[in-house]
Amino acid sequence: MGIIEVKNLSFSYDEEDNAVDDVSFSVEEGSYTTIIGHNGSGKSTVAKLIAGLLEKKSGTIVIDSMELNEENLKKIRNRVGIVFQNPDNQFIGSTVRDDIAFGLENHCVPQNEMDGIIEEFASRVRMTDYLNSEPTRLSGGQKQRVAIAGVLAMGPKILIFDEATSMLDPQGKDEIKKVINQIHRKSGLTILSITHDIEEVTSGDYVIAMNDGKIAMTGTPEEIFANEKKLKEIKLDLPFSVKLQKELVKKGLKLEKSLTMEGLVEQLCRLNSNM
Repeated sequence: MGIIEVKNLSFSYDEEDNAVDDVSFSVEEGSYTTIIGHNGSGKSTVAKLIAGLLEKKSGTIVIDSMELNEENLKKIRNRVGIVFQNPDNQFIGSTVRDDIAFGLENHCVPQNEMDGIIEEFASRVRMTDYLNSEPTRLSGGQKQRVAIAGVLAMGPKILIFDEATSMLDPQGKDEIKKVINQIHRKSGLTILSITHDIEEVTSGDYVIAMNDGKIAMTGTPEEIFANEKKLKEIKLDLPFSVKLQKELVKKGLKLEKSLTMEGLVEQLCRLNSNM
């Protein structure tokens, strides 16, 4: 049984069409799972349902062996942290330190313990030097790192990123992707990333592709990318790194399969040094 079990989940914003329509999937503990789809596919709605921010129309959601209902809602919210796409909407404090402290104060963490926790999680996202800075003066990527630190400090078992890079410039996106990968490698947290960025899928263990409120494809990134025709049917495309590798192989280069641009560049550098 996965740490997240979703069965026959449906939700509607009105009385007519379902934004999420009979969706079922499982997320393994410690995995990095991406839910991908174009705008309006239902992926962000699924994230909000799992986090208990919306009430389902039908179906079941089980988080860490507890069914999501009114009785268990508080316990489940303590296990699930969510980072949204606009970090400006998440800031509460006048400084980075105050912002990370906000959730800890709400959980009545003793003041003599709080400073150490703030320092630890600011360090994890490389924001220690900015603890006394005003959040409004930070770059988009830095703001999102502060938001991540605030969520991590609460000690969740599951971390949901709901389009966490969609409002960032390319540099900011790269920063946050690296932070997410580092968190996954070092902490063992379950990562559920909601995204329309096909490039992010290359970092994950498992992919759920949605279209029109339903699940259209599931599998490993390799399995998803192998079905290019189906991807195009649901208005998605292959990552640039995968397209580039295909073209290089066509031109005769012997390359091991690598989904990420970093892995591809590393191989090309090795080939170049051996020439």
